[in-house]
Amino acid sequence: RAVRLFGFHLCSLDLRQNADVHDRVVHELLAAAGVTDRYLDLPEAERVAVLAAELATDRPLRAAHQRLGELAEGELAIVAAAAEAVATRGREAVPHYVISKAEAVSDVLEVAVLLREVGLCRPGGAVPHLDVDIVPLFETIDDLHGAGRTMGALLALPAYRRLVAARGDRQEVMVGYSDSNKDGGYLTAQWALYQAEVDLVAVTHAAGVGLRLFHGRGGTVGRGGGPSYEAIRAQPPGSVDGQVRITEQGEVVAAKYADAELARRNLETLLAATLEASVLDARAPDPAEPGAPGDARAVMDALSAEARRAYRSLVYETDGFVDVFRAMTPISEIAQLNIGSRPSARKATNRIEDLRAIPWVFSWSQCRVMLPGWYGAGSAFQAWAGDDPERADALRRLHETWPFFRTVLSNMGMVMAKSDLAIARRYLELCDDRALGEAVFGRIAREHALTLAWWHRITGHDTLLADNPALARSIRNRFGYLDPLHILQVSFLRRYRAGETDELVERGIHLTINGLATGLRNSG
Repeated sequence: RAVRLFGFHLCSLDLRQNADVHDRVVHELLAAAGVTDRYLDLPEAERVAVLAAELATDRPLRAAHQRLGELAEGELAIVAAAAEAVATRGREAVPHYVISKAEAVSDVLEVAVLLREVGLCRPGGAVPHLDVDIVPLFETIDDLHGAGRTMGALLALPAYRRLVAARGDRQEVMVGYSDSNKDGGYLTAQWALYQAEVDLVAVTHAAGVGLRLFHGRGGTVGRGGGPSYEAIRAQPPGSVDGQVRITEQGEVVAAKYADAELARRNLETLLAATLEASVLDARAPDPAEPGAPGDARAVMDALSAEARRAYRSLVYETDGFVDVFRAMTPISEIAQLNIGSRPSARKATNRIEDLRAIPWVFSWSQCRVMLPGWYGAGSAFQAWAGDDPERADALRRLHETWPFFRTVLSNMGMVMAKSDLAIARRYLELCDDRALGEAVFGRIAREHALTLAWWHRITGHDTLLADNPALARSIRNRFGYLDPLHILQVSFLRRYRAGETDELVERGIHLTINGLATGLRNSG
């Protein structure tokens, strides 16, 4: 029975690689085969033409005796291992290939060409064959804005449409919560994700293709976390059509699934939300639909633009911000922990752009600022509504009637309930440049107060988590245990950075990081 249910593959594994890597590998393959030696210099339209021509045949690009560069050989070895797993253990062993940082049609076609090299894609002939779903991942704000346009162009391409037909006329698309948040801030990212889903539903429906959205959510609100039931129910109508795929990461896995009864309850919650969203939301009007009564889309467009401006002004345009961030958070110490699946940064630089989203969010939670889960929202509400009572009433009506907007504010309230700027000020003492630290922290504190004031005004709640008293009680009970850990962590960090790098100090830092993450729960 176990074999019939699970096969011999045990746990299914997804392949995942950055689109930039695919560019370089396909360039080398095309050059080795004599097709073109300037693929990387071609504009997008010409790239698509070259790749579409390749997908008209089953002929591989590399001859058996050819040796390519180290990068290309390594990538092709990985897909070859996947092909062997599929051949010996079935398609369920490696069901998906996820393309990180996808932004263009060529990014998807390149993966089809790579899969063809090892026999996982056979596009030629009367009946094309594709063993693995090719899943583009749209992550940045700009990529999310263009997701519908990109997928529309892709599905209009006969060479790719034949491959989708071979997979049962179903296309999976992954949307990224982490990098979009780091790119544009919480409110902007949430709205960009919502719009992308609306656009994707429209283009796949027009192409006669079923859509399955894959939500790359992390544990914390800054990475798409929060109650799963509310998150699924808040999706745009039609985006949950009988199926949804989500990631569960970090400490959330143990919290939800370590106990069999808890696991059952959480899975039932996901199932219930998927059923309700599929049956009820398909008939529900979308307040943000063009032509819908009211001006929800225009309101959110305006709020999103202002929130992004405020967020990027602090994070990307303030001189010395990176220095303050690295001083008052344990980002450097977190990078040394042997707990991540990937390095903390994509490149060896101090730029925020190159830092991965997980340590970015995790660091802010350790010092209790929780910046990625709220910064920019207060400025957006203030800029749009200000002292205008009619606009303030419009925001309250959206909160009452629109599940998306209500969930955004509910999650923001949860993360603000876990923030504590008095604790954060202790970490500010780790900054060598106190004047710079005070300037940056002053902006954070003002935005925090403004966001909190608007949250109360829009929701009508007197206290944070008024809509979730059980969680409020749980957090309140935990805080007494967290405060001493923060004091210890600041002390250990000061000693460690002063040169006291013995094993006990390092151990103390790691224990406090772990203790705070456990106590705050959805911290990274």
